[in-house]
Amino acid sequence: MAAPVGRLLLGVLSCRTPVLRLTGSRGLASLAASQWMLHGAVCLKRPAVVTPPKTPLQQEVADLLQKIDLEKSLYSDHEIQLIEDKVRLQRKQADADFDSDSKDIVMAQDLEDTWEQKWKEFKMAPRLTEADNKNDRTSLNRKLDNTLVLLVKEKLGNEDVWMFPQISWQAGETMRQTAERALSTLSGELPEANFLGNAPCGYYKYKFPKTMRTEDTLGAKVFFFKAMLKSSELQTSKQKGEYVWVSKDELKDYLKPAYLSAVEKFVIEI
Repeated sequence: MAAPVGRLLLGVLSCRTPVLRLTGSRGLASLAASQWMLHGAVCLKRPAVVTPPKTPLQQEVADLLQKIDLEKSLYSDHEIQLIEDKVRLQRKQADADFDSDSKDIVMAQDLEDTWEQKWKEFKMAPRLTEADNKNDRTSLNRKLDNTLVLLVKEKLGNEDVWMFPQISWQAGETMRQTAERALSTLSGELPEANFLGNAPCGYYKYKFPKTMRTEDTLGAKVFFFKAMLKSSELQTSKQKGEYVWVSKDELKDYLKPAYLSAVEKFVIEI
C-alpha cells in the first residue's frame, strides 16, 4: 500500500533475508503484537499471449539460420514425391501406355495448389485488438505480446491510491493464505491462478498518515507474492475505473514513486 507520507523500507527478499522468518507462526504473532499491521499482497500476472515482434537483428539471425538449415537438410517426403512425379510425367510423355491406370493418383503439385489456395484464404488474427485501439486498460485482451499485472484502486484516508490487491493478515493464516484471500475478495471466489512459491518476493513498509495512526497502530508491513493467471478472464467485483491491467512500463502512470520503486524490482517481463 502506498502512503502520501512516511518512510519507505523495501527490498526484494532472498533466502538469507530475515523477513522470510516472518511467514512462520511465531514470527507473524510477534509482528502482530507490534505497532505494525501485516498485509498480504499479490502480484497477479497475465502472461504474454503472443511472441513479441522480432528486432531487425533477430530477424537477420533467423533468416541466416533458416538458410543454413535449408542448405544442409535432406529432402522431405513431399520434395521426394515432386521428383518422382516429374520422372513419372517424363516417362508418360515418352510412352503413352505407361502408367495408364494411375489417373486418380494425386500429384504433389496438385497438393501444393490446394495448400496455396487455403493459404490465400487464411487470415491471421490481428496483434492489436479493440481494447488496444480504445486504450481500455480494464481489458485482459490488450498488449498480447506483453505481460500484464493487476492493479486496484483503494481508499487510504481521504486519498484514492493504486496498488496490488492486498488485505490484512488474520491470526492463524500464513502470509501466502492472506495473499490468496486478497485475490479471492476481488471476485468472490479464488480465481484460477498459480502462486509461485510460499515465500514473499518483495517487502514494503510504510507509516500511516497521522490522521489514521493510533496508539497501537503506527503503519503497515506488506508482503508481496507472485501469481500467474490461468484463465483468460477475471470477473472482478470492482467497477471499471477501479482496476486496470497494465504492463511494466505503464506502472508509473498509477503507482506512487515510493511504491513503484518497491515493486518494479520483482515485476519483470517474461
